Amino acid sequence: MGNDNSRHVVPNSDGGWDVKAPGASRASSHHDTQADAINRGRDIIGNAGGGELNIHGRDGQIRAKDTIPKGNDPRSSKG
Repeated sequence: MGNDNSRHVVPNSDGGWDVKAPGASRASSHHDTQADAINRGRDIIGNAGGGELNIHGRDGQIRAKDTIPKGNDPRSSKG
């Protein structure tokens, strides 16, 4: 993809799962389940023009990657 818009779904040390941008100290969002975090990560990336979602396992290692296309902008009017 032409941009470097990616997010990582990672386990949170206090429980649950976070969606984080590379190099960010704070999570974009926090969820109780990995599935919820993955869905939110897909939404964030799609809304930002598409990119890569890296899904980590409980051990912190990347277990899957998903390329997300640009999302549909509900505001298609000019201006």
